[in-house]
Amino acid sequence: MSSRIEQIIEEIEEYIDSCKPQTLSKANIIVNKEEIEELLRELRMKTPEEIKRYQKILANKNAILADAQAKADAIIKEANIHTNELINEHEIMQQAYIQANELVEAAAQQAQQILDNATIDANNIRMGAMQYTDDMLGNLQNIIQHAMDSHAAKYESLMASLRNCHDIVNTNRRELAPTINGDSLEPEEE
Repeated sequence: MSSRIEQIIEEIEEYIDSCKPQTLSKANIIVNKEEIEELLRELRMKTPEEIKRYQKILANKNAILADAQAKADAIIKEANIHTNELINEHEIMQQAYIQANELVEAAAQQAQQILDNATIDANNIRMGAMQYTDDMLGNLQNIIQHAMDSHAAKYESLMASLRNCHDIVNTNRRELAPTINGDSLEPEEE
């Protein structure tokens, strides 16, 4: 199931694909500014929702850690109770002490392992969320760069066309200059 951000990016791509090409151009398209701005606005609004979703996932880390701590506390409490029962009998006091220490050590190791696994899982989820957000922002950056490049090319094409028209008009005026100025065969200097 894709996120709403991915759906919006697909809509932007589909919209760009559906745009009419600019006259005499295979690469440039005509974009309705309002439509593309609306899609970009929606993308900006949805991005925080996606981040909140990943924050909830990270918040589960705390629940996992709390559960691990509760289990460790229960194991330690059980070990302490067991230790107290063993200590009540004098003959097995040494063995009770050893067993209690082993239980406490095992509980501490198990609790540490649970905490370590939960921390690794939470870090993996966080890194995945950050990578996903970076990928989405990279896609958006590419779309914006493409739009900027497209507009720059259109501007350069327009300026070249205007320069060409200016040169033609200037040449035509120079050719007409002898006729307008009477007998003079030299065109007027500009």
